[in-house]
Amino acid sequence: MTNSDLQNRRTAAIPRGIATAYPKYAAKAENSEIWDVEGNRYVDFAGGIAVLNTGHCHPKVIEAVKWQLDAYTHTAFQILPYEPYVEVCERLAAMAPIDDAKAILFSTGAEAVENAIKIARAATGRPGVIAFTGGFHGRTSLTMALTGKVAPYKIKFGISPAGIYHVPFPAPQFDTTVEQSLKALDYLFRADIGPDNVAAIIIEPVQGEGGFHPAPAALLRELRAICNRHGILLIADEVQTGFARTGKMFGIEHSGIQPDLMTVAKSMAGGFPLSGVVGRAEVMDAAEPGGLGGTYAGSPVASAAALAVMDVIEEEKLVERANVIGDRIKKRLEAIAVRNDTVPVAAIRGPGAMVAFDIVSEDDATTPDAEATKRVCQAALDAGLVLLSCGVYGNTIRILNPLTISDAVLEEGLDMLETALKAARAEK
Repeated sequence: MTNSDLQNRRTAAIPRGIATAYPKYAAKAENSEIWDVEGNRYVDFAGGIAVLNTGHCHPKVIEAVKWQLDAYTHTAFQILPYEPYVEVCERLAAMAPIDDAKAILFSTGAEAVENAIKIARAATGRPGVIAFTGGFHGRTSLTMALTGKVAPYKIKFGISPAGIYHVPFPAPQFDTTVEQSLKALDYLFRADIGPDNVAAIIIEPVQGEGGFHPAPAALLRELRAICNRHGILLIADEVQTGFARTGKMFGIEHSGIQPDLMTVAKSMAGGFPLSGVVGRAEVMDAAEPGGLGGTYAGSPVASAAALAVMDVIEEEKLVERANVIGDRIKKRLEAIAVRNDTVPVAAIRGPGAMVAFDIVSEDDATTPDAEATKRVCQAALDAGLVLLSCGVYGNTIRILNPLTISDAVLEEGLDMLETALKAARAEK
């Protein structure tokens, strides 16, 4: 079977609404390497979109899953509960930067966000929710509304549900300051929805799909104060930033504040579908029995995987490892950025190993170059590196390699990235 054969089958059987970055079909993966059906090897700098902080097929995760498969695979927690679900929630509550916390499990990041909003509305009795431009929170009707980016997530899907509002996210590339964001929030309170009708403000500690822009600590501290003042709940969307990626267990920890609710998913279970909401106990208990849950929510197999992931993060010191990896990537990028034989590299950023940079025009360093970014990603694949772009202008390269990557493979991947940046300039 070839990649081309499978691509033809995919085109015939699967709608075009689900996009695929590259027509290379995986056959095997281990830690930070992937082999396709034709035997081609790739270094993985995408991590399944931030899902594989502990790498592909970590032995301890696979061992835990195999044990669980031999015991039982499903009962539905709402029918017959099981210990792995309980233990995951215990450990989430203990590690979250929230005092007196409880947790509940779901299956996907969008499902976690949607239920966090439900919980916030139940706890406050209010309907409104405020999010930020450039943020990404999911593809369901509600989470699509929260997402602050039209293309491609909202095109053709009609008007978003009522009660969702956006304010500008502060980032140098957007020419928006913290003061301007807060002024826009104040205008929103005066013009569109009073704070006494707002259930929650939701924010990513580092924007993911929006371009890996860290939320300034000054903004997060002020949002905490505003929420305290008006009885609004602050939700940290940690779906992409959680589980050691940013050099802290959770991204919000860089700010020193406590959210009222947190959503988690992606790297939580090493590639198995599991998500959760963690929050203050009095808030989490607001929903009535039966109001929360899901048939597959908190799968025992995924829960077993999550327990193993938490052990691996602690035992292999992946929080610390994220900072080491991030420093190495940034230093390499800084060296590339001063050269003149690659496409222009700018705005290197991100905490821990959640690193990104922008591709900009040769004529104007403030002008995004989305076409050159596409050339970089394709050239990287040709060199054997899986790389992803993102950002409001489509000109951001994001790096999400497993935190378990070896030094040798990391350097190999960075060599491939450098080759791709050169090739993209030559192809112009």
